[in-house]
Amino acid sequence: MIDVIINGQAHQFPAGTVVETAISQWVKPGQRIAVERNGDIVPRSQHANTALQHGDQLEIVVAVGGG
Repeated sequence: MIDVIINGQAHQFPAGTVVETAISQWVKPGQRIAVERNGDIVPRSQHANTALQHGDQLEIVVAVGGG
C-alpha cells in the first residue's frame, strides 16, 4: 500500500495505482478538472498512465463556468 494525499486528506492505495483510479471517486464522468501531482499538472491524456508513488500529493481542481 502507498500513502497519497488528495486535496489535503490522506488515502491509501495499492502500489501501482494510477491517477485516473485514485481520483475516480471525486470526479464525475465528463466533469472538467485539472489534476496537480506534487506541484506539476498531470495532462488528462496521462491520467491512466501516471502511477502514483508513496507520499505523492494530488490536488483536484474542478472548472467552474460563469461569466
